[in-house]
Amino acid sequence: MAKKKTLFECQACGFQSPRWMGKCTGCGAWDTLVELSTQQIQFLKETASSNPKTNTIKAIPITEVAEDNIIRFSSGSRELDLVLGGGIVPGSLTLIGGSPGIGKSTLLLKIAGNLARENQRVLYVSGEESASQIKMRANRLEANHNQLYLLSEINLQSVLMEIEEMEYAFIVIDSIQTLYSEETPSAPGSVTQVRTITFELMRVAKSRNIPIFIIGHITKDGSIAGPRVLEHMVDTVLYFEGDTNSELRILRGFKNRFGSTNEVGIFEMNKEGLNDAKSMAGKFFNKDKLQSGSALTVIMEGSRPIIIEVQALVSEAYSHPKRSSTGFDNNRLTMLLALLEKKLDLPLSTYDVFINISGGIKINEPSADLAIIAAILSSYRDRELSTETIFIGEVSLTGEIREVSGLSQRLKEIQTQGFSKAIIPNKPIEESSIKCFIADEVSKVVEWM
Repeated sequence: MAKKKTLFECQACGFQSPRWMGKCTGCGAWDTLVELSTQQIQFLKETASSNPKTNTIKAIPITEVAEDNIIRFSSGSRELDLVLGGGIVPGSLTLIGGSPGIGKSTLLLKIAGNLARENQRVLYVSGEESASQIKMRANRLEANHNQLYLLSEINLQSVLMEIEEMEYAFIVIDSIQTLYSEETPSAPGSVTQVRTITFELMRVAKSRNIPIFIIGHITKDGSIAGPRVLEHMVDTVLYFEGDTNSELRILRGFKNRFGSTNEVGIFEMNKEGLNDAKSMAGKFFNKDKLQSGSALTVIMEGSRPIIIEVQALVSEAYSHPKRSSTGFDNNRLTMLLALLEKKLDLPLSTYDVFINISGGIKINEPSADLAIIAAILSSYRDRELSTETIFIGEVSLTGEIREVSGLSQRLKEIQTQGFSKAIIPNKPIEESSIKCFIADEVSKVVEWM
């Protein structure tokens, strides 16, 4: 009697082994090998034995390739359209991640209602909530329309059958970790299941030209749960940022095959759901009075200048000094503290230093360095800064304050919000009514405090 052939595959890296092992020799992960079914093994054999000579597709010069005109349609949300690069692309596969309760399901149900209102047939698949629960949320979001169809199902084959039977213009999957495929012998949410289901959804999106939005759970470190190949397979990856206790939410693009990833969308959570933020004036700072340890700066989120408040707390350390930051790179904070010790002779090595960016926003550009230093000095000396002054500039390792991009746009935003002074690294090209003080090195910052 012939012995049954078995094959095991690592759920983390795809390494294959003829026998089960506790530790994968490909990536070093423990307990990640799963046994492949007979159909999967047969498919791998057929793929490996296929003759490449049968491929009839020939390489052609790139100059002869016809360029596709991407036709987008609006989601009904100005902020989401901005992040997507101008609107939803038919046949695209989009992944949205974020912490629990931040508004992923709320946003997509709102978008589904917007499209259904435009007489487009929409399918909302939920593996976490019943249809009645979604109905209750739809009442609050005013998303009840007869073209919005709900399907509470976790079986992928049942979802695919529903898509085959009816023509849908937009599909939402909530969430990818709750679906499972009968053809894959592993639990829902496992690496193998997520990879298989994403591939099937990608095939449906491309073959039927249907845009599909997928909600993904995140891990403790803030990344999408499951294999990294999930983010490689989809066309667009969006992440929600912000504090769940705050009304503001920020949607940031990390990958977009159809546009730029520089833009961000800003939303407000209220009783009517997640809506576009109408104005950013005063959302991330308090202009009435700044306490010691607070400084204001302007950052660029794509083409949008936003004034934010930087908060610092400097206190004597009773043991090993702590350095912690929320919304700002901790390594860059350590560099700025070392620079202050060297250039200004501040004994910060015996102090705890904490940095916080108000509003739950995360700073990804170095133009806030000057404001961070100003906030640290303000807290260290217990001296309040002027509510009329904005600090803008990147600080180098030599203590030099360098130029930043989009200075004219930043100054225009400062003027619009009613500020009168700005500490900047260089003279602006365009004339401005803002009183600008040039600071070319860190020691100059002390003069303006």
